[in-house]
Amino acid sequence: MGTPPSSSEPVLGVVLSSVVRYLGVVFLVGVVIATVFTMWTPTSILPGSAARDIAIAMATRVSGAPVPVIPTATPSSHERVGLVVGHLDMGPGAVCPDGLQEVQINLDVVKQVKARLEVYGLNVDMLSEFDPDLNDYDADALVSIHSDSCEYINELATGYKVTGSLASQVPEKSNRLVSCLIDHYARRTQMQFHAGSITYDMQHYHAFSEIAADTPAAIIEVGFMNLDRDMLVGQSDLVSQGVADGIMCFVRGEPLGVP
Repeated sequence: MGTPPSSSEPVLGVVLSSVVRYLGVVFLVGVVIATVFTMWTPTSILPGSAARDIAIAMATRVSGAPVPVIPTATPSSHERVGLVVGHLDMGPGAVCPDGLQEVQINLDVVKQVKARLEVYGLNVDMLSEFDPDLNDYDADALVSIHSDSCEYINELATGYKVTGSLASQVPEKSNRLVSCLIDHYARRTQMQFHAGSITYDMQHYHAFSEIAADTPAAIIEVGFMNLDRDMLVGQSDLVSQGVADGIMCFVRGEPLGVP
């Protein structure tokens, strides 16, 4: 007669299976907690550098391309940047109960950003939302500037967000532009990055598919018109400087994380 099978073998299999399931559950819970934490944790309880690093990782993870290290460069007279005034020539955009229109904020910010970039020596085009010049627009960068809803949602509806195109033909450059905007806008305004409200419409913004394939582009929502109104209206100089700083970081190839 042969030796009967050891009863320890099925027991071992059950134990291993349980361990694998346990580790899988732990991993999934960790992913969920990390995602929720990065989406909803106020930057006030995180060191500034950590908050910016998380924001950059969240935003550039969307398009899946790494942020390249670009050597520092000095802007030359031929460098050109396009600034889209969100909703200009197509409607008011979001509107507050007292009549404040999103397009008014966007236009004010773009005018200030344009003036700052021209002082730095860049050629700057100010474009409307569906400007004909967006077709095959060829430049060193395109940034579309918008503001978020004036409706009160909850106390977490505050902060800014930036994203590039999911279908960019130059994802490394677009990710670099996004990263520079996130980094410098946070430094200048001290606002939090609101990754949880980046929408499909932002990632598939119409201008991304209209411009020349080799033009890196990004869209920024500079803040919510409700809880961030004091910043957007009363401190628009900080808002515009933050956007301009981010664009110059990209154009000059500055390293991220440098005060």
